[in-house]
Amino acid sequence: MKTLKWIARTVRTTLFLGVLCVSLAVSTASLGLWAVSLTTQVTALTVGAATAALAESKAVAKAVAKAKAREKAKARLKRVLVALPLVGIAAAAAFEYGDYREWQEENPEGDFGDYGCEVAALSAEVVNEVLQDLPEATRPPRDAILSRLPACDAPIVSPVPGG
Repeated sequence: MKTLKWIARTVRTTLFLGVLCVSLAVSTASLGLWAVSLTTQVTALTVGAATAALAESKAVAKAVAKAKAREKAKARLKRVLVALPLVGIAAAAAFEYGDYREWQEENPEGDFGDYGCEVAALSAEVVNEVLQDLPEATRPPRDAILSRLPACDAPIVSPVPGG
C-alpha cells in the first residue's frame, strides 16, 4: 500500500511539473512573439520618423534655394537696369552666364529652358514687387507682369554653346 501511495504521489507530482513546464514554455513563446512584434513596430516608427525628417530637410533646402534665387533675380534686375550700352551689355551677359553655370550645378538635370523659365518667373515676381512700391495712381495691377509670362512648355534655344 505504501508503494501505491508513493507511485500515485510521484505520478501526480510529475504531471504537475509537466503541466507547469508546458505552461512556462507557452508563456515564453508568446512573450517572444510579443517582443518581435514590438520590435517591428519600433522599426516602422523609426523609419517613418527618418522619412519625415528627410522630407523636412528637403523642403527647407528647397525654400532656401528659392529665396536665394529671388535674391539673385533682384540683383540681376539691378544689373540689367544699370547696364551701359555695349560694355554694360557684355558685362551683364557674363554675369548671366555665371549665374546659369551656378544654377546648372544646383540643378544638374535642368537645361537652359528650365533656367530661362525659372529666371523669367522670379524676375517677373521681383518686377511686380518693385511696381507695387509706386504711388497708387501710377501702380499697375498686381499681376500685370506675371499674367504676361509665356508658358514654359515651348523649348527655349540656348545662346550658350552646349547649354
